[in-house]
Amino acid sequence: MKRVPQITLQEAAALVKSGDTILVGGFGMTGNPVHLLHALAETDVRDLLYIANNVSEAGLGGGRLLRNGQIKKAIGSFFTSNPEAVAAAQAGKMQVELLPQGSLAESLRAGGAGIGGFFTPTSAGTVIGEKCEKKVIDGVEHVFVPGLRGNVAFVRAWKADTAGNLVYRMTEQNFNKAMATAADLVIAEAETIVPVGEIDPNQVHTPGCYVDYLVQAHTTLEDLGSSASVAASNKKVDPVRMNMARRALAELKPGDVVNLGIGIPTLVADLITPEHGVILHSENGMLGVGPAPSEGGALEYPVNAGKIPVTALPGSSYFDSADSFGMIRGGHIDLAIMGGLQVDARANLANWAIPGKPLLGVGGAMDLASGAKRLIITMTHTNPDGSSKIVPECDLPLTARRAVDMVITDLAVFTFEPGELTLIEVMPGATLEQVRAATSAKFAERLGS
Repeated sequence: MKRVPQITLQEAAALVKSGDTILVGGFGMTGNPVHLLHALAETDVRDLLYIANNVSEAGLGGGRLLRNGQIKKAIGSFFTSNPEAVAAAQAGKMQVELLPQGSLAESLRAGGAGIGGFFTPTSAGTVIGEKCEKKVIDGVEHVFVPGLRGNVAFVRAWKADTAGNLVYRMTEQNFNKAMATAADLVIAEAETIVPVGEIDPNQVHTPGCYVDYLVQAHTTLEDLGSSASVAASNKKVDPVRMNMARRALAELKPGDVVNLGIGIPTLVADLITPEHGVILHSENGMLGVGPAPSEGGALEYPVNAGKIPVTALPGSSYFDSADSFGMIRGGHIDLAIMGGLQVDARANLANWAIPGKPLLGVGGAMDLASGAKRLIITMTHTNPDGSSKIVPECDLPLTARRAVDMVITDLAVFTFEPGELTLIEVMPGATLEQVRAATSAKFAERLGS
């Protein structure tokens, strides 16, 4: 049986060279190889191409490399969670290439499998997809995403054996599993390293043939950043937003697999009871999401896509980000509820970018908008200046084309059946005259239908 060398953090960091492409596992600070990254931050390595979902948090993990000016370019999905990454990009100190989260996960899986790339409808018709090769498949426009590989991968495992077999804990699979396949040199830091034979082969997530070196490193609360405690994730709740959340809840049916975006949609989760029979999906790798725990954090509980500690309901399952977005692209998510900046009369959605601000955070929105069977948008009806968010044509960067099925605002509920923007309900406390005055798009009315 192969024996994988166990080395120190400093020895691992010395294997990375200036100019390398480095793959970094983790989702936020969950499953993040923070100790390897901190060791690398102590070296004089520069000009790294850093591929990860995000650049960790300010001063933690990859955020420490960023502070040191060691990252030349970052490829990822959601950099706005680290304000220092936004500032570095705006100042021209770090180049950024943005990929939808599902495309990022799949490009790593493709790279690890020796596949040159793939076509996907995600990002078609958006600024992210405009420079990609395009192909129409079954009448739907797809864009080509090349596979990604790295010189070195840093991944985080909960347990490893001396043959290099890795086991991840709860939602810590995220990007680690794919990245462990997609680099020339793979270094895994693990909470525990045990002798060969102490891991049940049925429990292995990453087989040892992918892993070149092991480092033992103990995770502390300080390593988990904002996910260390559920107390850091208190939601702001007001009656208007809760009203929209309750209306969205009414659209859920027993047996539905549902993904909830950040903002107002997260409030829906607090309203779901076991009697609803709804299965919540989190794109970072969990099916069967339960309510937040009363206390504790990511050391004791899984973390959802909002990086908030949650509980796992009976029958829950964990998987990696590539499999999670395979569920989304494959049509296995019945309903997605997400926030919006604009929805137009042709069911186009804009919810990820505002002109004049850095385009640094698409996350999984594009994948969900194009892949879920049904899409509901919850948002305030107007902007702070009183302008309508339901418009004749979106002038903000698109998230997805002709994808929206229902819009729920503080004033009204609209659908796009049969193919046109249609008012079906006025929200409690609002009037039809208010809705008409606050909506710039033309719409049909089928109230009480």
